[in-house]
Amino acid sequence: MEELHLISLIKKKDESAFKYLVETYSDRVYNTVLSFVQHAEDAEDIAQEVFIEVYQSIDKFKNESKLFTWIYRIAVSKSLDHLKSKKRKKRFAFVQSLFGDEGISLLADKPHFEHHGVLLENKEHSKVLFFAISKLPENQQTAFNLNKVEGLSYNEVSEVMQVSVSSVESLLFRANQNLKKLLENYYQKNL
Repeated sequence: MEELHLISLIKKKDESAFKYLVETYSDRVYNTVLSFVQHAEDAEDIAQEVFIEVYQSIDKFKNESKLFTWIYRIAVSKSLDHLKSKKRKKRFAFVQSLFGDEGISLLADKPHFEHHGVLLENKEHSKVLFFAISKLPENQQTAFNLNKVEGLSYNEVSEVMQVSVSSVESLLFRANQNLKKLLENYYQKNL
């Protein structure tokens, strides 16, 4: 279905058009979210939130970018919001534990790793890599996930992030440098 026609139908709240949109983009959105949050159940919930927001705010889409670019922006934004929320909860739990609230367990917020695209024999290495990616600054993490994990081109990443292609190149260069340092430190300590 042609993109402009699809958008027009969705704006008219055509359920079959929206179903087509979800079927077309759900795997890509889920994988994008999963590369950020690294937990299957959270990724499913956030992916659903992305499509709810798309449905509710499609009237705000101005055709200034491709539809999938706009959807990716929403997916990245919701993923980063989720991670920030988890960090706030973790800090709150830590503060509560300082004041003797024994009902709080920091182990409940232990990071987990469940990416369906990773083979079992590569899980441990991938776990370390995704943990290192999560330590990157937000903009480097976003550029890296979109380009290296999701396979978007520099142009597509620049559209999603709303930055220039040269900024994407710079972010990816810095992300690679930072990952190299993080992984070198990890493997020196753990081998």
